[in-house]
Order: sequence, then structure tokens, then C-alpha cells
Amino acid sequence: MTDVHDETPMRRWSAPAIGRQPVVRPDRSIFAWALRAESMPVPDDSDDAADQVDRAIEAEYALLDLAALTGDRPLLVRCTPRMLSGERPLTSDSVEIVLELPGPLAADPQTVAHVARLRGQGTRLVVGDYTGAPEHDALLDDVHIVKVGADAPDLADLVKHAHKAGATVIAEHADSRADIDRALEAGVDLLQGPMFERGGDVMEHEFTAGELQCLELMALLSDDSIDQAAVIGLVAADPMLSVRVLHLVNSSAFGLPREVDSVRQAVVLVGPHHLSALAVSSLIGSRPSTVAELWGILTRALACWDLAGSDAGYTVGLLSAVAEQRHLAIESLIARTGVSQEVADALFFHAGPLGESLSAIVAHEANDMMGVLAAGRDPHDVSAALLAAVPEALAIASSLALDP
Repeated sequence: MTDVHDETPMRRWSAPAIGRQPVVRPDRSIFAWALRAESMPVPDDSDDAADQVDRAIEAEYALLDLAALTGDRPLLVRCTPRMLSGERPLTSDSVEIVLELPGPLAADPQTVAHVARLRGQGTRLVVGDYTGAPEHDALLDDVHIVKVGADAPDLADLVKHAHKAGATVIAEHADSRADIDRALEAGVDLLQGPMFERGGDVMEHEFTAGELQCLELMALLSDDSIDQAAVIGLVAADPMLSVRVLHLVNSSAFGLPREVDSVRQAVVLVGPHHLSALAVSSLIGSRPSTVAELWGILTRALACWDLAGSDAGYTVGLLSAVAEQRHLAIESLIARTGVSQEVADALFFHAGPLGESLSAIVAHEANDMMGVLAAGRDPHDVSAALLAAVPEALAIASSLALDP
């Protein structure tokens, strides 16, 4: 595969790609979700080229079902000049939209008047790419929230300066444990980055009998040809799994006309994706506070399934996210689940079509569109797969996290 990172010609993709990341508190609870559109590089920085990019971004935003992307949290949206001026407003009756001003836009002299107007209308705003420059500080009375890079060399000074002005500070690009620790030590209030931190210590973990049963269920469901009798037998042999499957199939999420009381029938009706999700929810803890984590895991799994065009893609997305969420060595999950060599290679080496799909999604979760291209995928296509997976993943996560 060609290394797109090493190409010198202009790198392009079909249309703007929408990145979506959580903004979390230090305890990892969700404060808000952040959206930003990344457009294809343009051959010049002329006003016409910039205007074309902005219009393409606005058109992409207009296609989104904003309520489906946020749950019940605010949505921080990186805006264009026309969105700020009110010429192309982004509105929603059910979502609290917070406009994020990119650094260059925040420095525009006309921005002060637009921000004051929007603040008067009750719109909340964020200064992105905050540097402590006078033109940024001039907005703090109306904005109150700023974003700084977690890797900024003067991070502690920026946080102290913003706090002195009464601003809340979000550390962006908080991808790894080292970045997160540095940001928290500097005193930031919130963190933005991928749902699961990268590069943390892998923990030695002794699986309980119940966890091993869940992993065995995931192994059965990862086969190309699922042994339905074995799945039914495994679920029926575990009272807790049986109760959870029956509760799920009889929940409002399925909306069946009559109650199902047969484990065999419930397993067939629930299907492999919901059963895999149920096993994962048992591994990470089935309670309301885990909805966001389960939502993230299932979003990756469903997007991998979409991109790869096979159920094996779902397994790859699921297991990779579980390993990151639980800080588990991926080889231990491979060994415990007994997945195929193709799935194992995708998980361990990001090899083959399944591995390329996983690499593209992991890069997209970090807003690394060049990384998506390097994986051989169009960022817009990966964005579409991830955004399409979000509402279904939330529906499944919500029903499972409230399961007994």
C-alpha cells in the first residue's frame, strides 16, 4: 500500500470529513461532543478557494442529524465565517449548539461584534486554538471557554492566564495517557480527544469465570459460519446471560408484539451484533454510567463492519475497542476469543483489508485525516460510516447499560 504521508503532490479526498470527539471531565464523564469538518487541501490560499471550502463544510453540516450525534449533551461545532455572522446559521430545536471559533477567525477584527451579538442571543461560544494573544483575550468576556493544545509548550502558562480571565479550559488533542496527565497537571478543566486513550500501560488481567464466558460467546459470534446451537447452549447454560438476553429481546428497543420467554427464540431474534454488544457490556460493567463507553465501542464496531463489508469487521472493531477501554493486551483477547488468523492479524498488525479499515477508523477518531488516507481510505467515506453508526450504537448501548 502506498504511504500517503510520504506523497508530495496535493493529497485530496472526495468531500469534507466530519470528525466527532468527546469532551470529557477528568473522571472521563461526557461534558459535550465536538464536531469539526476537515476539507481536502486546496491548491492555493486565495479567498475564492477558502470560500469554496467553507461552503462545502456548511453543506456537509446541513446534512447532519445533530440530535443523533449528541445524546443529551451540548455539541461544540467548529464554525465558518458565515456561521458566525449569521448568514449560514446552524440551529437545532433539540441540541444545544456551542460555536467554536478557529484561531484565525477569532483574530478577525469583525469577530468581536459577531460574538457580542451571539452572546446577546444566548449562544455559547468557544475560542479554539487559544494562544493568549490580545485579540483572543478580547473575546473572553463574551466567550468564557477556550481550547488549547494538550501538547502546547506553554500549556501551564496558557491555562493560568485563561483561568485568571475566568475562562474554562479544554485541552484538545489529549490522545495519550502522557498528554492527559500533562494537561491535568497544568490545571485544565476538560479534555478532548479519542474516546479511548492511546499508549497507556497495558494491565495484566485475570479473567473471571463470567468474563471468560462472555469472551467465549464473542468467539462463537466471530466465526464466518456461526454455530447457532453452540451460541444457544452457551447462553442457556449461564443464568445471568439468559436473563439479560430475555430482558433485551422484551425491551422497548425490539418492540415485539408479545413477550418472548424462550432463550432459544430470544437468541435468534436478538442476533449476533446485539449478542456481541451484550457480552461487551458485561465486560465493561452494565450500568448507566457506562453508556458513553459502550456507545464508543459499538460505534467503532459498526463502522468497521460497514467499511469492511463483513461481520469479521464488526469483531475487529469490537475487540480493538474493548482492549483500549480495558487497557488489555490485544494478544490476550486474541488468545481468549480464538478468532481467525485474519481477524488476529488485523487486530495485532492492522494487516489486510480488515486491518486497513481499523487503521482508518482509529486515525479518524483522532481527527488524523492524513492517517486515514495512509490506510487507503477516503476520509469522507470513513466519516460517513462512523456518523451512520452513532445512532444505532447509542440505541444498543442505552438498552444494554440499563439491563439488569
